[in-house]
Amino acid sequence: AVTEIVGGEGAAIEHYLLQRQGEGGFHVGALEARLDRQCTFASHSVTLAGSLVRNDTHVVLDGEGSECNLNGLYLLDGKQHVDNHTEIEHCRPHTRSHELYKGILSGSARGVFNGKIFVHKDAQKTDARQTNKNLLLSENAVVNTKPQLEIYADDVKCSHGSTVGQLDRDALFYLRSRGIGMRDAQSLLSYAFASEVVGRINIAPLRAQLNDY
Repeated sequence: AVTEIVGGEGAAIEHYLLQRQGEGGFHVGALEARLDRQCTFASHSVTLAGSLVRNDTHVVLDGEGSECNLNGLYLLDGKQHVDNHTEIEHCRPHTRSHELYKGILSGSARGVFNGKIFVHKDAQKTDARQTNKNLLLSENAVVNTKPQLEIYADDVKCSHGSTVGQLDRDALFYLRSRGIGMRDAQSLLSYAFASEVVGRINIAPLRAQLNDY
């Protein structure tokens, strides 16, 4: 599945991908976007199912003052395997990008995040942030994460980072001491972890569906 987006000068674009194929489904998709001057683009990628899934996202900020926001959420269980590969190219001055991907994995699920920010020589005053956070709910769940920065301009503000961890034991203890069962406590903390991404979704029915998932 291939989606190609061309954003003209001053355009404002939002793209949503909700992937919920069956447990045995195979999904390989690519999103290509090129943004002109003062164009703003937001992508929201949510993966809920599928046996083998790969999402490739490539955004080129090709106009001065253009901006992109990439938001991703993947909820995996069983033996699911999901790859998220993103690349953002800053080609012109005064461009901005903000990327936030979060994953919650249980069972024997496998997740991959490979994100790259490429700042070209002429892209001075670039402002780019990239974050990947993962929550493992079982001993057999695995995440491989590799955030990357490749910068050829000398007047930029760029950051990147990733985390992989488990539920906070103190938070679990606090909830259980208030009479909340273990499964409900885990669900509450997982919901809080994912809410940062879900809250950025502007389509109310979709946001409500994810809140109830």
